[in-house]
Amino acid sequence: MAGSSKEEQLVRHVYAGLQAASCPLVEGLYLQEASSMLQLLCAPSQHRTDILKWICSSINPNFGHSKTMVVRSSSPDVLTKEIAALGQELMLCRADDLDLIRGDASSHRQLRFLEQLLTLVPGCEKSAGDGLDAEVLLNELFAAENLPHLSRMLRPALDPWPADIKALFEGPKSSLKPNGKEASDVLALLQLTRSTLEQLQSQCEFLGGEAQSAGVLSPSSLRVAACDLQLLMATFSHAFESHLRAHCSREPPCFSAEADVFQRTHQLLLAFIKELEMLQKVSEASASLTEEVNHLQTQPSYRRRGERLTLPDQLEELRKRTGDVLPLIPS
Repeated sequence: MAGSSKEEQLVRHVYAGLQAASCPLVEGLYLQEASSMLQLLCAPSQHRTDILKWICSSINPNFGHSKTMVVRSSSPDVLTKEIAALGQELMLCRADDLDLIRGDASSHRQLRFLEQLLTLVPGCEKSAGDGLDAEVLLNELFAAENLPHLSRMLRPALDPWPADIKALFEGPKSSLKPNGKEASDVLALLQLTRSTLEQLQSQCEFLGGEAQSAGVLSPSSLRVAACDLQLLMATFSHAFESHLRAHCSREPPCFSAEADVFQRTHQLLLAFIKELEMLQKVSEASASLTEEVNHLQTQPSYRRRGERLTLPDQLEELRKRTGDVLPLIPS
């Protein structure tokens, strides 16, 4: 069940990553065989599901507190769909890859998925990677096919020195003895170089601030920046392949040579806008005039014998007086 050597290295790498991340679900197991690790990480089981849930919770602390997770006891597939949805957000799988989450997919695909998830868990990749690299290097160095090369490297039959270096050692000893004057000149030059370097170091502030530079260029900051850049590039690639490629492959539009038509249309639209503004002003003037007329008809503005009368009442009073006077005028 262990599979090929590459699959064994991959499953050991994933298991070492879980141990480096201090996963509580693998503490106390002490698995040594690759087949046992593969059975734990790739065979469908509740323990494997709990490991996946712990990884997702380590990546997204709000994963275990969603409303849909509360009702997973009534629907067993809710947790599987939630993990698949998180994998789709991280661009690691599709939302319908439920066989990958349940453990029904191939072992290599499951291990690659777990490895990619573990790279996003804080404090996992570096610790696991160092131990695995050292172990892989030792395994390759002490492999059976490399033992002859190792013994030949430890006890070389030929002199490893190049020909020009051997000529210096094989030359006359008198030529190697330094002259007193040359030695003093070299010592003076070294002291001058040292003083110049110390002066340059005192002038360069960034060479003295070791703690500050270490904080700015810390491996964790570079790792976070690299992960963010990788996620942004993966998201852009997905968006480009899904939506933008069809638009980018189109030919550029051809502009019409009849520009006077658009200019004439623009002028007509400007004239139409001006006419609309004039009509709006006419409507505003009409509304103001109507309001003034209503004010004259309803508000008392004329006095007669100490009383305030409206315009219609004043006109009615004038009509009555005219009607009374007209019969008295001789025809």
